[in-house]
Amino acid sequence: MDSPAQTLVKAKPGKTKPKNGNKNGKISAREAYYERMSKHDMAPLWVVLKDIIPDEPKTVCAPAIWHFKDVKPIVMEAAEMISAKEATRRVLVLENPALRGQSRITQSLYAGLQLIMPGEIAPVHRHSPSAIRFILDGEGAYTQVEGEKTIMAPGDFVLTPNWAAHDHGNTSKQPMIWLDVLDVPTINFFETCFYKHYDNEKQNTRLDHEDSMARYGSGVLPDGMDVTTNRSPIINYPYARMRPILDRLARSGDIDPRHGARFRYANPLTGGWSMPTMGAHLALLPKNFKGKDYRATDSTIFVCVEGKGATKVGGKMLEWGPRDVFVVPSWQKYSHTAAQESVLFSISDRPAQEALGIWREQT
Repeated sequence: MDSPAQTLVKAKPGKTKPKNGNKNGKISAREAYYERMSKHDMAPLWVVLKDIIPDEPKTVCAPAIWHFKDVKPIVMEAAEMISAKEATRRVLVLENPALRGQSRITQSLYAGLQLIMPGEIAPVHRHSPSAIRFILDGEGAYTQVEGEKTIMAPGDFVLTPNWAAHDHGNTSKQPMIWLDVLDVPTINFFETCFYKHYDNEKQNTRLDHEDSMARYGSGVLPDGMDVTTNRSPIINYPYARMRPILDRLARSGDIDPRHGARFRYANPLTGGWSMPTMGAHLALLPKNFKGKDYRATDSTIFVCVEGKGATKVGGKMLEWGPRDVFVVPSWQKYSHTAAQESVLFSISDRPAQEALGIWREQT
């Protein structure tokens, strides 16, 4: 007897139909059975089992790269079309080419390039999705999170934890562009998204620039601090402080053959990831670095901070330079090369996968 996979193909959701038909125009007992169960909103698992539980991950994403020199003019043009206030957030979404129309750069993460012009304010709001900002271009604008205003510069890694009130403003004389990454697709998968808009344009500033870094990132903690939180209390990890750490790692020979000299942005209270759903790294690739092949189940977004190089993903070569953004899909083998010393920022949903016990890597 033929297997269901040989005799049937999928038709409309919840229905099946004969692949070759019957010479007498009659349907088999099995096909009639499938039709009867379909009327009760049921379907046979054995027909779709290999599709929903594959032998190994089958990504729905494609490798892709956005070269900053190409996209910056398009981002800047948005300032002529709409104000930051009218847009709420003036952002151009980076859509994975295999997921167009879904506002996703990976299966679980959203990413976009946000522009704020001199004198503008992006009004205060809060939402269930967690967000990060990685600063690409310009200097002097601010993000304010729960009353702490932090002045941003290229390479800074800024956190906006879930349900934290936040607004942006630009008191400098130059436009600023940064990369937003949010766990929106994950939150919407669970159907748990909430959003609140405030009547005021901005919050009342209560805490000075780098206040949270001074309080929590200096090896001491305020007495009585709750140390069980699963998100970092630090708002901004300034690149000016982070870059020398990479140099120390490289000088001491602490260089991973796959990732270079790399650290992860940590929650100083627990030593864990800076956020429960998204985890980030910063890596230095020494001059003439030729990384070994690597793959993991977390689709990863990369940003070149300094230098130039290339990343081979499967059979595709992505050549990158400063401020370029690229993505490596889940369980696709990749390797980095860099003819000159380079720095790569990366972020993925690895913490969420680890919490569920499903994250894997392979060297």
